[in-house]
Amino acid sequence: MEAVLKNVANVLELLAVAAWSSEVELWDNLTLSRAFQWATYCEHIFSRFHSNLSIQKAIDLELQMTNNRLQRVFSDYTPVSFADLSQCQHLLLTGLLKNPKIPISILKTLFDDSHPVNEKKEDYPDVMGMCSKIIQCKCACQVLKPLTDASSVGADAEVQGAMLMERLHALLSKSSEACWIRHFLDSVLLGSKPEHFCLVIAAALLTVKSSDALSDSVGFLLHWLEQNPSLLQQMCSSLPAPLLKDLTKEHLGFRDAYLAVLKKWTSDMEYDINAGEWVTSSADPTVTLKTLAGRFLALIDACPSFGKTVSDELTALKVSDGDYDVRGLSVWADLLSELQQSTSSVF
Repeated sequence: MEAVLKNVANVLELLAVAAWSSEVELWDNLTLSRAFQWATYCEHIFSRFHSNLSIQKAIDLELQMTNNRLQRVFSDYTPVSFADLSQCQHLLLTGLLKNPKIPISILKTLFDDSHPVNEKKEDYPDVMGMCSKIIQCKCACQVLKPLTDASSVGADAEVQGAMLMERLHALLSKSSEACWIRHFLDSVLLGSKPEHFCLVIAAALLTVKSSDALSDSVGFLLHWLEQNPSLLQQMCSSLPAPLLKDLTKEHLGFRDAYLAVLKKWTSDMEYDINAGEWVTSSADPTVTLKTLAGRFLALIDACPSFGKTVSDELTALKVSDGDYDVRGLSVWADLLSELQQSTSSVF
């Protein structure tokens, strides 16, 4: 075990050098090939020990000590977690491509496209044309996309969402500690653009029906989402209306979370006397009383049986706010008035 810990620490140093050190200038194809072999070794370590909590803790302690040491050397160093070991080759490749000191010869190796994709290369087949293969795969996705059913989230988010649910299911089926699974999701979030990750979460939830064997994974993902209110609000704000409708119809947990977000956005509004209207105090300027009313109506349209619950909750909030019917005194009263003007079936 001591040798494994030492090797993992050495690979973290390798990743740091690849991303931030000028020593990369001295690399040749042999060094590049060996670097990716060590990155593959770390991915194997993760695959072998991800369900062994005692070994995970030992590796995490080694990672923490190595991270602390490297942060003192490289000011921009990003700590590597145990979950990150599962994508070590990706970390190595992105680090190299961001390093301005990477030699032209290494770039030529990574982007080599002088051989057909399936042709075996005698020299460093593990790294030769690595980036070109990625580009070819992305191009193939673009070419084939029109031949498949249109995806509401995009092909890439759909694939990533399915992979995310499979990974969650694997972790839960092996009785991994909840803190490790949350750490895994946190790591994925940190490595993604929030807007795209919202689509990935939506795709993940929509790949699973409520009755599926993966329903435990859905429950865990929804609970984690609720523990990240800023991400949940961004998801509710940025996702297209049809996607939100599908999510609220398919998962009661998301429906309830979405209702809570809508009520929070409403409670955050303040009445502007000069403008004669309710304005949002949140960072999203698109939130108005009219758009909120539209969202509440869309939620009820997606889940008609939920309409009375929503109506009762909004009425209770109006009563607790003084039960006023004069415009500008209670946001709940004015919201209900807006809803009543739009429909009479529920409100």
